Amino acid sequence: MVKFVIHTLKRYAWFRRANAKLTYSLLAKYIPAADWHFMNYGYVPNDDERAKAAAVAPGPQQYPMQMYHYLASMTPIRDMDVLEVGSGRGGGAIHIATKFTPKSYLGMDIAQSAVDLANKVHLAPNLKFIQGSAESIPLSDNSVDVIINVESSHAYGSVDNFLKEVTRVLRPGGHFLMVDFRNQENVENMETLKSQLRNTGMHFIAEENITHNVISSIEAEDESKRARIKQLIPARWQDLFAEFAGVVGSKFYQTLKAGTRPYYRFKLRKSS
Repeated sequence: MVKFVIHTLKRYAWFRRANAKLTYSLLAKYIPAADWHFMNYGYVPNDDERAKAAAVAPGPQQYPMQMYHYLASMTPIRDMDVLEVGSGRGGGAIHIATKFTPKSYLGMDIAQSAVDLANKVHLAPNLKFIQGSAESIPLSDNSVDVIINVESSHAYGSVDNFLKEVTRVLRPGGHFLMVDFRNQENVENMETLKSQLRNTGMHFIAEENITHNVISSIEAEDESKRARIKQLIPARWQDLFAEFAGVVGSKFYQTLKAGTRPYYRFKLRKSS
């Protein structure tokens, strides 16, 4: 009954906004683990990507770090002003800020506790985190060169409002890099997202189904992820969190495997 009610409420923009803010605020407040810096499901790169970009060092956060690493590799970032919308715990931000050397990297998240955690844990001269809404970005028009959005937009009240803000804040010729999934059973499915992106008027540079890359990541880090869940999460919440984390056998994993929850990567450019 509870699952049915939540599924029904997710149709409403106000609930998606409130649910995302509450969920990620609580995660940052009560699980401030120094070794848990990412919220995405991870990525195993294609062979041609490995040849073009330096590899990520093996480690407990290798796969979710690779999601950011190979996304950022899709456009020049050095000496650019970069905004990440939905920066979460800040792991992707510190990686890109230090490895790709942008002029500035601003991470923005709806959850103040996540912002506080990221500002405390991730320190770099070109890096800063602020609280803000994806649907009302607190920046001036034409102020950033690159906007990054990783596995976040599915939780927004209005993706159309978010994309309007992206096109407003990007400088002419700037790039928008995005990865996310959609449930094909929902009204707002992957075809809807593609249509919303085209309606921005930005140029489509790349569109790629990376579902198999994400599946490979989930399978590759399943053992270590389960071990961290046992270490960091109270016993009574471990099964629920395992579902949220998308371990092998979870509903999220099963829908990826079945093809009913495609996961895509996009690169768009604002007109000069």
